Order: sequence, then structure tokens, then C-alpha cells
Amino acid sequence: MITEYASGAVVYQMREGKIWYLLLQSATSDFWGLPKGHVEENENLIQTAVREIREETNLKSRIDANFKQKVEYDMDNGHHKDVTFFVSRVPEDVQVHKQDEEINSFGWFDYQDAYEKLTYDNLRQLLKSADAYIRDKENVGD
Repeated sequence: MITEYASGAVVYQMREGKIWYLLLQSATSDFWGLPKGHVEENENLIQTAVREIREETNLKSRIDANFKQKVEYDMDNGHHKDVTFFVSRVPEDVQVHKQDEEINSFGWFDYQDAYEKLTYDNLRQLLKSADAYIRDKENVGD
């Protein structure tokens, strides 16, 4: 079985003490997910995450590598996908400019709405872990 490696991040911003998560809707299959993409030659996972966030949203990001979680799944083409996710905080005044070829829509969501909007259970579990990490890091209560 062929394994494809990818990397991405749970991108968030703080607004008035509340965490908002960036979700992207795929232009090819309409699922709601997170910025991510294939690792290119001579890239490490962090470089891939930064590049993919920039390509898909035009946001400049800094990756927090203290949070690192893998999501794995089998794809329709028979390949296995191994995606490493980090977290990345962006300023609240940034403007998202989506990559039209890959992204149909985007939005900033609070935790509950983001959790419900995500299409796949493995991404919901990732968000749950990332949210706990971010709340602790940012000293945000429930």
C-alpha cells in the first residue's frame, strides 16, 4: 500500500478572550476540514504546514510544534494518508483569501460550531485535543 504524507494545522485566533477556529470547505468534495497538504521534496512537516496554510488561505502562520497529532486514514484510491497536524495562532485582524481551485468556502467558528461543522470524526477528535491544548496555552476557561 502506498502511504501519502501530509501536514497541516488547526489555525485559530483569539477575539475578546474567545478562540475561533478556521475551517475550509474543499472545492473538490465539499467536506469541511483544516488547512493541510502533501509534503513536497526537501520539506519537513512544519515547512509543509506553513506553505499549505499560505497557499490555501494566504495567511502567514507560525507553527506551534509543541502540539503535534497524527490523523491517518485510507483514501478512495487505495492509498493510506498520514497527516501530521500542529496548531497555529494568527492575529485577529487577518484577511483570508482562499485558493479558489482547492477551497470552496471558509469560516471562523467557535469550538462547538467547528466541532459540528467538521465532516469527519477523526478531525473532530483532533479539534478536541487541539482545543484542550490551546485553552491551557492561552489560559482560557470553558
